[in-house]
Amino acid sequence: MDSSIFGRNKMLDLNDVAIFIHIVETGSFAAAARRLGVPPNTLSRRIKLLEASLAVRLFHRSTRKLTLTGAGEQLYDHSAQKISELNAISTQLVSENQVPMGRIRVAAPADFFDLFFMEWVADFLALYPQLQLDFILSDTHADMIGEGIDVAFRGGRLKDSSLVARKISTGRRLMAASQHYLDTFGVPDSIDALQHHACIGQSASSSPAIWHLVGPQGAVQVEVTGRFSANTAQAQLKAALSGLGICFLPESLLYDSLSRQQLIAVLPDYGQLNNDLSIVYPSRHYIPLAVSTFVDHTVALLKKTIADKHSRS
Repeated sequence: MDSSIFGRNKMLDLNDVAIFIHIVETGSFAAAARRLGVPPNTLSRRIKLLEASLAVRLFHRSTRKLTLTGAGEQLYDHSAQKISELNAISTQLVSENQVPMGRIRVAAPADFFDLFFMEWVADFLALYPQLQLDFILSDTHADMIGEGIDVAFRGGRLKDSSLVARKISTGRRLMAASQHYLDTFGVPDSIDALQHHACIGQSASSSPAIWHLVGPQGAVQVEVTGRFSANTAQAQLKAALSGLGICFLPESLLYDSLSRQQLIAVLPDYGQLNNDLSIVYPSRHYIPLAVSTFVDHTVALLKKTIADKHSRS
C-alpha cells in the first residue's frame, strides 16, 4: 500500500503548496509573511487547510523552532522544484505580455513584397528586437489553425466568418494592357469585345474564364480566353507589360505601371469593386502581445503607404 502523501488522491491547492514552500525556505511563518506581504495568521490558516486536505501534519511547531515532519519533507522534496518551474513559466508569460517577443508566422500573397517594400519590415524589427517574423508567401489561402499562422493578409471578400479581420484598404480591380498590344490588336470598345482579345487569366480557373465587372449599367460578366495564365498577380502583370494580353488586376498593383504609361487602362469605366486588403487572425481572445503589436503597426503603416500612393495619383 502506498503510504506517500501523493498516493491518496487528494486535490492540492497549488497556492497553498507555494505558501508551504515559502515558509520552509524562509524558516518561519513571520518571514514568509513578510516576503509575501500578508499577515502571518493568514499563512497559518492556509497551512492548516493544506494539512487537512492531506490528512497529515507538515510542521513541528514550537515557540523557538519550526521543523518539517516526515510528510512535510516529502511534500517539499517533491514540489519545490515544480513550483519553482511554474513560477518561472508564469514570470516568462507575464514578461511576454509586457514586451513583444517571440516568432510571428505571417501568411501573405506571393507578390506581397512587390507591393509593400521590405524596408517597413526592417523598421518594425528594429523597433522590437525580441521579435522574429516568418513569412509564408503563397496565393493560396493558408489554413491558419492547421499551419500555425498567427496573421494573414488577404484580398477580396473574406469567406471564413470565424476569422477576425481588420480592413487595411478598399480597392477595385481594373483591366489594362500595354500600348504595343493595343496597337497590334486594337482597343476594345465594349465589354463584348473582350471575347475577341487575349485576356490574361488566373491559373486553375475554367476556360473560358468569367470576369465579373461593374460599369455604368451595373453588374455585368463576360467570358474571356487567352493563351497565358499564371497563379500570381505579379506574373500576370509582367505578362501584360510584355504585350501578352489584357490583365485584370488590383488597382494598387497596376498603379505604378499606369502612372508611367507602361500600361493603358482598358474600358476604364468598368472594374470590380470590393477588392479589399485585410489583415486577419484566428481569434480575438488572448491575442499575444507580439501579434497585436504587429497588427497595429502594420495596419497603420500600410494604410499610410496606400494613402500616399493615392495622394500622388
